[in-house]
Amino acid sequence: MTVKDCVTDDVVRIKSKTSRDDCSVSRMLSEDQSRSVLFEDLDGGRALGNRFSTRDKIAKALGIDPAGIVQHILEANDRPAPCELVEDAPSLKNELPLDLTALPIPKYFPEDGGRYISSGIIVAEYKGRKNVSFHRMMIAGPDSIAVRLVPRHLYTMYREAKSAGEELKISIVIGAPAEVLLAAATSTDYGEDELEIASAMSIKGHGHPLRVGRCDNGILVPADADYVLEGRITLEEMDEGPFVDITGTYDFVRRQPIIKIDRIRSCDDPIMHILLPGGWEHYLLMGLPREPMIFKSVRSAVPGVTNVRLTEGGCCWLNGVVSVRKNKDGDGVNAGLAALSGHTSMKQVIVVDDDIDIFDDREVEWAVATRMQADRIITIPGAAGSSLDPSSHGKKTWKVVYDATIPFDEDRAAFEKARLRGRCPGGRRHTGLRNPRRDSWNRMLGVESNPFTLIFILYFNEAIAYDDANGA
Repeated sequence: MTVKDCVTDDVVRIKSKTSRDDCSVSRMLSEDQSRSVLFEDLDGGRALGNRFSTRDKIAKALGIDPAGIVQHILEANDRPAPCELVEDAPSLKNELPLDLTALPIPKYFPEDGGRYISSGIIVAEYKGRKNVSFHRMMIAGPDSIAVRLVPRHLYTMYREAKSAGEELKISIVIGAPAEVLLAAATSTDYGEDELEIASAMSIKGHGHPLRVGRCDNGILVPADADYVLEGRITLEEMDEGPFVDITGTYDFVRRQPIIKIDRIRSCDDPIMHILLPGGWEHYLLMGLPREPMIFKSVRSAVPGVTNVRLTEGGCCWLNGVVSVRKNKDGDGVNAGLAALSGHTSMKQVIVVDDDIDIFDDREVEWAVATRMQADRIITIPGAAGSSLDPSSHGKKTWKVVYDATIPFDEDRAAFEKARLRGRCPGGRRHTGLRNPRRDSWNRMLGVESNPFTLIFILYFNEAIAYDDANGA
């Protein structure tokens, strides 16, 4: 699935000319992040934002039900599958002029260091080891990019090449299928080919392996993508940043390696995939692939784990929720500690029973409010966390586990919420407290993304309920 395949009838189309440099792209993408936005003239090029900004969109692209995303990724991680090499890969069909500054790549926020490739993945290979991963990339000239390398697999590969006095051959892919984007954000063993994880997802969701083509530099890339930039991570460095990262705050300037681009390839009529930094799509593409790793870690400690979620209020990175079916006293604590080890950037996890819908933030907060006391909060000082957490100042962090499960030796009936059964008068099935008008406001205001809902929003919802009841 290329970016063009995501341009459906419900996409918002911006037909007027849009500047790459005045941050208007970010303003338009932020208005309703649930809807994809097609910029038909982004200083002469086309670009699509909010491409995979909801779990439903991602599931549709994967060919599966939204409830099955975690298991889908987990199974692909456990059983990767070979890709299919094709001769005439559409993503490599055309060679464009070597000028990165001419591409429809925007500047997202006023203090950013420049225009950024925010949805690009880097495919690399060195001495038989392969790696596919996300990296933010600042345009530094017609053929130059400053790339942020965090100390993980690509960084390790680059250091090995640098120690040998060699540049590292890479290809940058923009507009890759959902399977490739999710695989690029998973945690794997060093050297494992993430494209084969994507291929396993493609086989299960679409019935065929991932198609790949070979670049002139020998790197294999997805055959169905919009842009491919072939180049090298050089031994030179430059300042990279500032840049608004997943927390919505500015990350600071660092000395980072320079990529030199040798050629720019594209499919016919390419559309640039632009990703709003700190937006919903950023949250999901970065955080959602971590959920299977958390699930696997918790399952090793508590077999009764039923689901995991990195919350939008925690940027799908720093805060999480885990639901379990306890077998013994202490399972809630063990589940929380295992979750933290499964995703070391997470600093807060709430553990709830399996009767709580972890995708409903009100239910999660209700469990915290009614099923636990503060003596069941576990704090862990001096732990390694995320460099993206501004409160850690790039140093060690505190971590916390909330065990909001029903005490094992207590009568569950005292902790379970009363339920209404049957149908309402007139034959309508009882639908609980859902209210389309209220939900639309909550969605716009982002309430569903924050377990600790603001009091004035609750008051506002009750005002809506009163208006509805009185015909207002």
